Amino acid sequence: METFEKKAHVKNGILRLIFITLSVSLQITLIIILTLSRFEKYAEIIAITSRILAFLLVLAIYSQHKSPSIKMPWIILSLIFPAIGVSLYVMLGLSGSTAFMKKRYEKIDTLISPHLIQNPNTWNLLNKESYPCLGINKYILEQSGFPVYQNTKINYYPDASLSLEAQKHAMKNAKNFIFLEYFAIENSLCWQEIEDILTEKVKEGVDVRVFYDDLGSIGYINFDFAKKLNKTGIKCRTFNPMTPFFNLFLNNRDHRKMTIIDNHIGFTGGYNLANEYFNITSPYGHWKDTGIRLEGDGVRSMTLAFLNMWYASRQEKNIEFSIDKYLEKYPDKINAPGFVQFFTDTPMDNKLIGEDVYLNIINEARKYIYIMTPYLIITDEMSRMLGLAAKKGVDVRIITPGIPDKKIIYKLTRSYYNHLAFDGVRIFEYTPGFCHAKMCVSDDIIATCGTINLDYRSLYHHFEDGCVLTNCDAVIKIKEDFDNTFQQCTEVTDKYSHGRSAFLKISQLFLRLFAPLM
Repeated sequence: METFEKKAHVKNGILRLIFITLSVSLQITLIIILTLSRFEKYAEIIAITSRILAFLLVLAIYSQHKSPSIKMPWIILSLIFPAIGVSLYVMLGLSGSTAFMKKRYEKIDTLISPHLIQNPNTWNLLNKESYPCLGINKYILEQSGFPVYQNTKINYYPDASLSLEAQKHAMKNAKNFIFLEYFAIENSLCWQEIEDILTEKVKEGVDVRVFYDDLGSIGYINFDFAKKLNKTGIKCRTFNPMTPFFNLFLNNRDHRKMTIIDNHIGFTGGYNLANEYFNITSPYGHWKDTGIRLEGDGVRSMTLAFLNMWYASRQEKNIEFSIDKYLEKYPDKINAPGFVQFFTDTPMDNKLIGEDVYLNIINEARKYIYIMTPYLIITDEMSRMLGLAAKKGVDVRIITPGIPDKKIIYKLTRSYYNHLAFDGVRIFEYTPGFCHAKMCVSDDIIATCGTINLDYRSLYHHFEDGCVLTNCDAVIKIKEDFDNTFQQCTEVTDKYSHGRSAFLKISQLFLRLFAPLM
């Protein structure tokens, strides 16, 4: 009998990541050496030229319509170390800047966008039932094109393992297609159970597609994984493969997590398809993650979002595909209360959909707003909005991990506590371990659940997805989960609301200065 270990034996990509890192470092070193040796007599001219370029870059960065928190690190780095600052900005700072990538995504958008249609009756009813939230929904509709839907049943899962079981059950009943898009996939026990289901569905004629981010999965799998799936009939693509020398798009990753079945059922949330997310392994204590299941009309946006990324991820001369065959309507009308609005965020434009959704909810809160995030690395604008809400009498609470997965990021997260606590924001740390959920709830009216962390990577650099839930039972379920989770947390508000030592202040200021670069 073939054992799981033999079936799942696919090496991870750590060696490839090391090779890429060394290759890029070697490339930069060689350029510097060749420049210095070949143009030694022009050293002064080169130094002056680099400073002029750095100064022009600083002016360009300063003129950008971005938060000062984003601009200042690049400005300081470029002025102090001109050559390094300019080089790093070209590689990391130009988020989604390559012209050919933008054209590719714009091309697919023109095929997808006409299928995102807002039902006027739904919009009018939303206007009547939940006016305080209408501005948030209107913003998403106008800026990203994703409509608000009714007739969608929403299940909330306070534990990722519950969502995974529901996901596997739904996949077993698939008739037409199964689409999976994840930042990280680990070829282990968790994944093998899914792969077995997918393999069987392929034999039944179901269109099965798997899409994962190369960097997100590089610690778990390598390219052999995609080859293995394709051999079984599972169509597999890798988003933005890490390649030295040629990749100018490496800073933008696909951080989305979605499973879509037959355009009828969709799953999203904070979890990837790896053992630790379901506490099969526990490297950071108990892992807290959450997810939601949509059933009904609202899944249409998820289907279109997946197809958008699937076709835009590769350069294809002639892209011809029928979208309509993937948009089969649900056989029976779902009668469920409330509204749902799935949306995505992309670094391909200058819109900050993810951050603006959070800012809008904070601004509209009247009684309370609860937020759960694994990382708290926010702009001055968001920090001020949270503090302002607390000063207005809103009960503002934030849950962060009690056990870190990345120690430097954990220290950086804690560096934001002081100003927030001083303004009246209550800070809770999840005592049993690491909380990876990304969600918020406010006033028993509105909630969000998806993949968007409160950090610069999610808000500015990555492809993300989220779901705004309004006036539905899932909002109350999320509130109840927050209430239960608070009981498992240690409140640290008082500890961080007082002064800090001079050394701690300086070290935290240094970390926060370069937070946008992490």
